[in-house]
Amino acid sequence: MNDTLLPDPAVHVAGAQEIAPDLLVVPDRGIPLVPNIGIVGGTEAVLVVDTGMGTANAEQVLALASEVAKGRRLYLTTTHYHPEHAFGAHVFDGHATYLANRAQAEDLAVKGAGYLEMFRGFGAPVADRLDTSVRVAAPDVVYDGGYDLDLGGRTVRLRPTGRGHTKGDQVIEVPDAGVLFTGDLAESGQFAIFPWFPPHDTDVSGTGWLTVMESLSADGYRTVVPGHGAVGGPQILADIRDYLRELRDETWRRRDSAMGESEIVAEVRALMIERHPEWAGQEWIDKGVGCLCTEHPTVADQGPTG
Repeated sequence: MNDTLLPDPAVHVAGAQEIAPDLLVVPDRGIPLVPNIGIVGGTEAVLVVDTGMGTANAEQVLALASEVAKGRRLYLTTTHYHPEHAFGAHVFDGHATYLANRAQAEDLAVKGAGYLEMFRGFGAPVADRLDTSVRVAAPDVVYDGGYDLDLGGRTVRLRPTGRGHTKGDQVIEVPDAGVLFTGDLAESGQFAIFPWFPPHDTDVSGTGWLTVMESLSADGYRTVVPGHGAVGGPQILADIRDYLRELRDETWRRRDSAMGESEIVAEVRALMIERHPEWAGQEWIDKGVGCLCTEHPTVADQGPTG
């Protein structure tokens, strides 16, 4: 990647949209490396979901959240450790309590610094957003097995999902509004992002991700806020579930016939583009095939016996 390919990953808080009472989304506006950001309020407190990349973006998000809160207590959580989602958390120090699941906290501690340097290498303006003021923040509260956050008259559920897009993925549920924040477990109008970079980063799991999406798509959410792309309904979850299933099946069918990986990649890429010609992010198909070539069926994948 370089600065001729990537525009400035600027968050535009002026575009915030209320998708349910006291629940705002700052949309990504289709800009690469900008996430959808949530601000969820109760009578006593307000939760921010993801920060945007770097100090200046997070300062805007904090200012908007503080304006919305009007004196209510502030909390922050992040869906996973990648820079556009979590590398503004340092700005919230002293202003909000930062909550994260244990696997994500470990990702931040172990892999955060490496990702900071890698993304700085993408060139300006990404490097400008990740200037020397940016540091990888440690969560104030780390939890196992999920966390129910009482905002006052509204409880938000922070649910680790297990290994999928990363080891530390979590979703954020707002049950009274039927809203789910997915992070990069789901995007709308885009092929699933597989951060498959062997030997340096191989934590993504195609089979684990599919299991997560099968569960989420059965849970009856009315509104889905994906990590990137337009807010929509439960079809976003079904689309990613179905894509991961077909990517797995087409990859494994060819692998099990002793086809070489480069040939598998070429055939599966062409097939996925033919089936989803309108989707962005075609470069992630190859990464998904590479990941799935290393994985093997579980008992659940094999179905019932006897």
